Amino acid sequence: MRVLAFETSCDETAVALVQDGRWIESNLIASQVELHRPFGGIVPEAASRAHLTNMVPLLESTLEAVDRDGRPLDAVAVTYGPGLVGALLVGVNVAKAVAYARGLPLLGLNHLEGHVYANWLVPPGRDDQPEPRFPLVCLIVSGAHSDLVVMRDHGDYVRLGRTRDDAAGEAFDKVARMLGLGFPGGPAIQRVAEQGDPTRFHLPRAWLPGSYDFSFSGLKTAVGRLIEQLGPEPPVADVAASFQAAIVDVLAAKTAQAAREYGAAQVALAGGVAANVPLRRTVQDRVAGEVRLPPVALCTDNAAMIGAAAYYRLRAGAISDLTLDARPNLPIA
Repeated sequence: MRVLAFETSCDETAVALVQDGRWIESNLIASQVELHRPFGGIVPEAASRAHLTNMVPLLESTLEAVDRDGRPLDAVAVTYGPGLVGALLVGVNVAKAVAYARGLPLLGLNHLEGHVYANWLVPPGRDDQPEPRFPLVCLIVSGAHSDLVVMRDHGDYVRLGRTRDDAAGEAFDKVARMLGLGFPGGPAIQRVAEQGDPTRFHLPRAWLPGSYDFSFSGLKTAVGRLIEQLGPEPPVADVAASFQAAIVDVLAAKTAQAAREYGAAQVALAGGVAANVPLRRTVQDRVAGEVRLPPVALCTDNAAMIGAAAYYRLRAGAISDLTLDARPNLPIA
């Protein structure tokens, strides 16, 4: 089954072709990082306009490849939530138009579910990587989301916990701005923290006993106060390393606990923050079983992950819906 997929939930415009939910034929992405960098975060209206500009050349290039090789498309898939409503609407309406014009079924996908399915994707021609096994405990961490879910089968999720305030990626962006490291904050903090001492400053961990929820706003505030106390020239590398260690500690500990409690066959990471090297390493160290790590290039938003998720939904009998609309607050479960 060959799926044409779209992703425009935030600040990447993406179009992909995915075969049988696992093999990427094409995965085109137009990033908006440089557009939003001067503001230190995503400007929703600017993101929506950039999607309108970027979508046509990506779609034309992808459809030209489809028409050239002569192999048919079987379905169209698109992220319809969660995300920025204006950004989502661009992808949803383009996908509806393509599906209608070509007489193809249209499937709306949850953006967070798509991130999970990045763990199913492999390079073309690779048959030596088995699919993840259920029950699968997955930590989904990005700029807007910190969710811990147990996946019992395709499409069968239970959300164990979520962020109560700042998501992990959001905290990275805000602390990076405090330290003058620029946007996006996650890669900048990781890079600087490599030269720092993660034990120099003991920063708070919001463990929230009895819950798999996360909270990082207190940690962000503590970093701000620490910077004030340290004066005009704080040891940036040590502050960054200590902050990163605090976030990684909580994320990894709760993931490992959930894996034990729910008898996970495997654990997976997903989302932009899943590219963080200390997080990947720490989760692997603390989880007793196998940990699935998506390729770093597939941690950030892309359409291939949406095409992968769509395949398994369609195989389970999902119905086409040309009345699809954006749902910016769509939960994963």
